[in-house]
Amino acid sequence: MLTVDGDRLWERLMEMAQIGGTSQGGVCRVALTNEDRDGRNLFVRWCADIGCTVEVDQMGNIFARRPGENNDAPAIMIGSHLDSQPTGGKFDGVLGVLAGFEVLETLNDHAISTSVPIELVSWTNEEGARFSPAMIASGVFSGNFTLDYAYSRTDKQGRTLGGELDRIGYKGALKVGDRPYRATFELHIEQGPILEAEQKSVGIVTGVQGIRWYDLTLTGQETHAGPSPMRYRRDPMMLASKILPLVYGIAETYQPEARVTIGYIDAMPGVRNTVPGSLTIAIDLRHPDAETLANMDSDLKGIVRELNGEHEVATELEEVWHSPPVKFASECVDAVRNATEICQVSAKEIVSGAGHDAVNIAKVAPTSMIFIPCKDGLSHNEQESIKQEDAIHGANVLLNAVLQIASSNKVSEGIISSNA
Repeated sequence: MLTVDGDRLWERLMEMAQIGGTSQGGVCRVALTNEDRDGRNLFVRWCADIGCTVEVDQMGNIFARRPGENNDAPAIMIGSHLDSQPTGGKFDGVLGVLAGFEVLETLNDHAISTSVPIELVSWTNEEGARFSPAMIASGVFSGNFTLDYAYSRTDKQGRTLGGELDRIGYKGALKVGDRPYRATFELHIEQGPILEAEQKSVGIVTGVQGIRWYDLTLTGQETHAGPSPMRYRRDPMMLASKILPLVYGIAETYQPEARVTIGYIDAMPGVRNTVPGSLTIAIDLRHPDAETLANMDSDLKGIVRELNGEHEVATELEEVWHSPPVKFASECVDAVRNATEICQVSAKEIVSGAGHDAVNIAKVAPTSMIFIPCKDGLSHNEQESIKQEDAIHGANVLLNAVLQIASSNKVSEGIISSNA
């Protein structure tokens, strides 16, 4: 069995973590910041050092190609993302990129020639922490978003995604999309507690939960907190106190797989001694079954409709994003499953609760994912942590899944050309 150099992989993870490193042990390498630029530059230099051809497309996606015996054939793609949350961890996304790099370097070490090229990718703005929506660059790649739409996204300071790509020098000339892949694999930390709780080293990811995001706006009337008696107020916070338990009740109705999250509540004008004139409430619904997710959507709309006008407060619900459930290609899932057996690691089939670039790529190429456990299920957190041995297990499974596909024609019939 071919294995990666685990110490080398870990050292690179720690070196990348110094770029944007925080005092609490995490990283702040938010998309298209100077820190993101520095991380990209380091990654590109590493790829060039091992003989890869590096290309950057119009969305700043970085593609590092190791040639194969037939370079006209669709490549096998591996990778993830380098950007982080503002208070992110050292492994979210970057593990998949640098484990992919380690796969290429291991193949070089052993002078192994693959039948088709292997292409390592780092996607732009996967996190969506600065520019919304998340996974926008892989979304343009798969045809979900237009390039103009992506370029026009703004951060809180009004700076555009397109402008910031230009500023850091990563707005490439290469057209987004039109890169056919024989198969794609993304290694990632689980970002949840299941693998750790069940003492499994690897998750064989069969698909991804569907996600629906909403902005719920409650509009009342601003007034002074002191002179205004409670019964005369048009207070959106009072209505929110009724709506929120009902929204959380949707999760109880569709247990055990339903997820409901209230990500933030933004009160305007947001001062202590004024009844707010409006509230914006961010709601996140998730479920792996499309029909159930549709029922959750219907329930949410019913709650908002029924309570509209109470306390003389108006309700308005806007769906801002919908990512349907994804089932990964059976050939790729089988390759991961077989790789866990080759590597003799404990494994479990699992559905991803988080969105990943693989969700978009699955629409244009046969795709699967590999998970490894993270301590206490923590992610998007500076305390995010993994064991080195689990990182090595994940990289070895990735390597051996790639080698299976590279030596087989099984997936070639499932090639779908990407389009932007």
